[in-house]
Amino acid sequence: MATIVTATWIGSISVFLWGTLALLTKLSGGKIPEFQLMAMTFGIAFLLMCVRWFHAGHNGTRYMRQPLLAWCIGVGGLFGYHFAYFKAMTLAPAVEVSLIAYLWPLFIVLLSSLLPAESLRKQHIVGAVLALVGCWLLIGRNSSGFAASNLDGYLVAFSCALIWSSYSVLSRLVKTVPTDAVGWFCGVTAVLALVCHLAWETTVWPTGWVQWVGVLGLGLGPVGIAFFTWDYGVKHGNIQLLGTLAYSAPLISVVLLIAAGYGEATSAVIAASVLIVVGSLIAGRARRQPVAEPEVVQ
Repeated sequence: MATIVTATWIGSISVFLWGTLALLTKLSGGKIPEFQLMAMTFGIAFLLMCVRWFHAGHNGTRYMRQPLLAWCIGVGGLFGYHFAYFKAMTLAPAVEVSLIAYLWPLFIVLLSSLLPAESLRKQHIVGAVLALVGCWLLIGRNSSGFAASNLDGYLVAFSCALIWSSYSVLSRLVKTVPTDAVGWFCGVTAVLALVCHLAWETTVWPTGWVQWVGVLGLGLGPVGIAFFTWDYGVKHGNIQLLGTLAYSAPLISVVLLIAAGYGEATSAVIAASVLIVVGSLIAGRARRQPVAEPEVVQ
């Protein structure tokens, strides 16, 4: 049980780091094309893992030898999610896309019940739904409403939610794959993003040290360490609780933006805070039932 609690705490680090995404994106200038920024930040994440390998006295190539399933889950989740998210943003308004894309924590809670050695409790569902309402209240403050003309974008955003929730849940099936392997998944994702950038975008480099700090912060935090800690958390921790806690990320984003002078506290922010916190507490009080450990892919 102590291992599960520790892994859950490690996974929750990702939620906080994802909460810094909006602030760091603002610092980066917001002018860098999406796939270029994706290639840069995932490249930094790969280099971050390379530093770890260097200090461990090897080059990390040992972690390339993973089952095909692990590569499909890893690269498909990291690249597929971001590709679908950026594509949805070109087809529908950003607020509505975010509202739909943020169904992924709820999907994690629901899909995790299909895993061996996992059971879905009523508290998990109630907590996740309350947190979802709080998240939507927070993100949807500036929504202009859903429109049928943007259906294509909504469907792509929905696939985005399915991709990330599937990645998170399916990672439990390859729990013997070490988190170091995610470094290689990040490296391949960076290369694929670079190909997309060269095919569809015009390169725009950051100007000034503040923007470079923003890009570096994104690569080290929300894109780097966050994906490594999330991998460990969903493989070894309480995946239902992590799914519910994920709704804290947009709340953290708003709080940090307010603290940095980019926004102000409103009744919607306060109400969303209460719903997300209460939802997380309810999910956190759900007791795990002891079940036999599942077989994992070697």
